[in-house]
Amino acid sequence: MPGGEPVSLLDATVDAVRGLDEEAAAAARDRQSRMTKPPGSLGMLETVSEQLAGLSGQCPPPMPEPAALAVFAADHGVHAQGVTPWPQEVTAQMVSNFLAGGAVVNAFAKQVGAEVCVVDVGVAAHLGDAAGLVPRKVRMGTADMTQGPAMSREEAVAAIEAGIETARDLVAAGNRCLLTGDMGIANTTASAALIAAFTGASPAQVTGYGTGIDEQTYAHKVEIVRRALQLHRPDPQDPVGVLAAFGGLEHAALAGFILGGAALRVPVVLDGVIAGAAALVAQAIAPESTAACVAGHRSAEPGHALALEALGIHPLIDLELRLGEGSGAVLALPLVAAAVRALREVATFDSAGVADASASVVSPTERERH
Repeated sequence: MPGGEPVSLLDATVDAVRGLDEEAAAAARDRQSRMTKPPGSLGMLETVSEQLAGLSGQCPPPMPEPAALAVFAADHGVHAQGVTPWPQEVTAQMVSNFLAGGAVVNAFAKQVGAEVCVVDVGVAAHLGDAAGLVPRKVRMGTADMTQGPAMSREEAVAAIEAGIETARDLVAAGNRCLLTGDMGIANTTASAALIAAFTGASPAQVTGYGTGIDEQTYAHKVEIVRRALQLHRPDPQDPVGVLAAFGGLEHAALAGFILGGAALRVPVVLDGVIAGAAALVAQAIAPESTAACVAGHRSAEPGHALALEALGIHPLIDLELRLGEGSGAVLALPLVAAAVRALREVATFDSAGVADASASVVSPTERERH
């Protein structure tokens, strides 16, 4: 920038984020009211179609396809506190599984025709030049949030910008819908701390059983979240500071991914509690970024419902999932597409020559005349 500091990728992206185009959303609402169906009968799908019209600035909006899932992978220093029985090495092993096409999310993505992109933003292992892996490593996993910040502010911003770049690259490649995915052993602990920091909920309210821990480990996990919150005393008005204190590198990258999608006016279908925590970061950085967010599902993790409430968005499905990987986002993709397809293809009463309910309503005045 002439005569001043260059604008960072994060700042430029935030500047580009806008809310919904109300004129396009209103046009979608009007069309929904005239389609050959009872008003409101498609429920949440009508809301999604209006949102996507407002996001794109046109009615009807473009189909959300092709779609790409970005699985951001990273490790967590808080793993050292014994919050999960799974060894940290599983993160790197699962990255290999994603790349080989052997994970649950690979099977689901194949079913719905979504591309899977795996991004290493902080796996605590040297992964090499694996085919299909996008190397964006900021550091070898985070530090233990109970001992100090999980990462520096600079590292948090670097990971956010890695997510923005991923969104840009996938949209530049022709994708018209982005799906969030994640992999990181112990990341539900970091998510619980982030959600508590942004919502004010207690550690017990936001902490869940993650990968299936026992009662003793759960109680310990709640205590770890409480200890971290007491240590850092987070200020929700400083989202990058909160992210640096508690977040994983994948949380940071997901926040950037959401901001990047919002800036490009492309819908971002959120997965579960990890994505929910990241979306709270994105919302705190750029409040209107939620205009691009569609909640794919409601996770079985208790903190997720609190995150969705704070984000002001409603989940499309509730299957008691707690897998992560992007599985819930991928399963919801056909519903997002159906919402748009209905708006684009269903006839209106006028065009189909079908009488709507209002045509059969006789006013009291008309009755008196007869």
